[in-house]
Amino acid sequence: MKYLFDSNMIIRAVLGIGDPLRAHLAACDEGDIVTSSIAYAEVAYGSVRGKAPAFDKLQAFIEEVEILPFDHKAARAYATLPFRRASYDRLIAAHALSEGLTVITDNLADFSGIIGLKVENWTQ
Repeated sequence: MKYLFDSNMIIRAVLGIGDPLRAHLAACDEGDIVTSSIAYAEVAYGSVRGKAPAFDKLQAFIEEVEILPFDHKAARAYATLPFRRASYDRLIAAHALSEGLTVITDNLADFSGIIGLKVENWTQ
Protein backbone atom coordinates (compact mmCIF):
# COMPACT_ATOMS: atom_id res chain seq x y z
CA MET A 1 0.00 0.00 0.00
CA LYS A 2 1.46 3.31 -1.10
CA TYR A 3 -1.27 5.53 -2.49
CA LEU A 4 -4.71 6.56 -1.28
CA PHE A 5 -7.15 7.69 -3.98
CA ASP A 6 -9.32 10.72 -3.32
CA SER A 7 -12.92 10.55 -4.58
CA ASN A 8 -12.17 12.49 -7.78
CA MET A 9 -9.46 9.98 -8.69
CA ILE A 10 -11.78 7.04 -8.05
CA ILE A 11 -14.23 8.56 -10.51
CA ARG A 12 -11.53 9.21 -13.12
CA ALA A 13 -10.12 5.68 -12.74
CA VAL A 14 -13.54 4.01 -13.02
CA LEU A 15 -14.46 6.09 -16.06
CA GLY A 16 -11.02 5.58 -17.64
CA ILE A 17 -10.34 9.31 -17.93
CA GLY A 18 -6.81 10.51 -18.62
CA ASP A 19 -3.71 9.09 -20.23
CA PRO A 20 -1.41 10.26 -17.41
CA LEU A 21 -3.61 8.46 -14.88
CA ARG A 22 -3.60 5.26 -16.94
CA ALA A 23 0.21 5.41 -17.15
CA HIS A 24 0.55 5.79 -13.38
CA LEU A 25 -1.90 2.96 -12.76
CA ALA A 26 0.02 0.69 -15.14
CA ALA A 27 3.23 1.42 -13.23
CA CYS A 28 1.72 0.35 -9.89
CA ASP A 29 1.98 -3.10 -8.41
CA GLU A 30 -1.04 -4.95 -7.10
CA GLY A 31 -1.99 -3.56 -3.70
CA ASP A 32 -0.19 -0.22 -4.17
CA ILE A 33 -3.48 1.67 -4.46
CA VAL A 34 -6.15 1.84 -1.78
CA THR A 35 -8.91 4.26 -0.91
CA SER A 36 -10.54 5.48 2.25
CA SER A 37 -14.01 4.45 3.32
CA ILE A 38 -14.68 8.21 3.39
CA ALA A 39 -13.77 8.69 -0.30
CA TYR A 40 -15.69 5.56 -1.26
CA ALA A 41 -18.76 6.87 0.60
CA GLU A 42 -18.59 10.16 -1.33
CA VAL A 43 -18.51 8.41 -4.69
CA ALA A 44 -21.09 5.75 -3.75
CA TYR A 45 -23.49 8.48 -2.56
CA GLY A 46 -23.42 10.03 -6.02
CA SER A 47 -23.52 6.70 -7.84
CA VAL A 48 -26.72 5.50 -6.18
CA ARG A 49 -28.29 8.85 -7.12
CA GLY A 50 -27.50 8.48 -10.82
CA LYS A 51 -24.21 10.34 -11.04
CA ALA A 52 -21.14 8.89 -12.75
CA PRO A 53 -19.76 6.36 -12.31
CA ALA A 54 -22.57 3.81 -12.42
CA PHE A 55 -22.74 1.87 -9.17
CA ASP A 56 -21.95 -1.48 -10.85
CA LYS A 57 -18.76 0.00 -12.34
CA LEU A 58 -17.82 1.40 -8.92
CA GLN A 59 -18.33 -2.05 -7.40
CA ALA A 60 -16.03 -3.59 -10.01
CA PHE A 61 -13.37 -1.00 -9.12
CA ILE A 62 -13.48 -1.78 -5.40
CA GLU A 63 -13.03 -5.46 -6.11
CA GLU A 64 -9.55 -4.44 -7.28
CA VAL A 65 -8.81 -1.59 -4.84
CA GLU A 66 -8.98 -2.12 -1.08
CA ILE A 67 -11.19 0.20 0.97
CA LEU A 68 -9.52 1.06 4.27
CA PRO A 69 -11.86 1.50 7.24
CA PHE A 70 -11.64 4.86 8.99
CA ASP A 71 -10.38 3.71 12.39
CA HIS A 72 -9.16 5.16 15.69
CA LYS A 73 -5.69 5.95 14.23
CA ALA A 74 -7.31 8.01 11.48
CA ALA A 75 -9.62 9.71 13.99
CA ARG A 76 -6.63 10.63 16.15
CA ALA A 77 -4.81 12.08 13.12
CA TYR A 78 -7.93 14.07 12.19
CA ALA A 79 -8.02 15.61 15.66
CA THR A 80 -4.61 17.18 15.04
CA LEU A 81 -5.41 18.83 11.69
CA PRO A 82 -6.37 22.47 11.17
CA PHE A 83 -10.16 22.53 11.11
CA ARG A 84 -12.09 23.24 7.92
CA ARG A 85 -15.88 23.04 8.13
CA ALA A 86 -17.69 20.50 5.95
CA SER A 87 -14.52 19.03 4.50
CA TYR A 88 -14.34 15.34 3.74
CA ASP A 89 -10.87 16.09 2.44
CA ARG A 90 -9.59 16.62 6.00
CA LEU A 91 -10.88 13.16 6.94
CA ILE A 92 -9.24 11.64 3.87
CA ALA A 93 -6.00 13.48 4.66
CA ALA A 94 -6.05 12.21 8.23
CA HIS A 95 -6.62 8.69 6.96
CA ALA A 96 -3.61 8.95 4.63
CA LEU A 97 -1.43 10.39 7.41
CA SER A 98 -2.42 7.62 9.82
CA GLU A 99 -1.35 4.97 7.29
CA GLY A 100 1.68 6.78 5.87
CA LEU A 101 0.14 6.99 2.38
CA THR A 102 0.35 9.55 -0.41
CA VAL A 103 -3.00 11.08 -1.40
CA ILE A 104 -3.69 10.99 -5.14
CA THR A 105 -6.07 13.78 -6.12
CA ASP A 106 -6.94 16.22 -8.86
CA ASN A 107 -7.59 18.92 -6.23
CA LEU A 108 -4.23 19.67 -4.63
CA ALA A 109 -5.55 22.87 -3.04
CA ASP A 110 -8.07 20.87 -0.99
CA PHE A 111 -5.17 19.21 0.81
CA SER A 112 -2.91 22.22 1.22
CA GLY A 113 -1.73 23.34 4.63
CA ILE A 114 -1.54 19.86 6.12
CA ILE A 115 1.94 19.35 7.51
CA GLY A 116 3.50 16.01 6.65
CA LEU A 117 0.88 15.00 4.08
CA LYS A 118 2.22 13.76 0.75
CA VAL A 119 -0.04 14.64 -2.20
CA GLU A 120 0.29 13.97 -5.93
CA ASN A 121 -1.82 14.74 -8.98
CA TRP A 122 -1.76 11.91 -11.53
CA THR A 123 -3.86 13.77 -14.11
CA GLN A 124 -1.01 15.91 -15.44
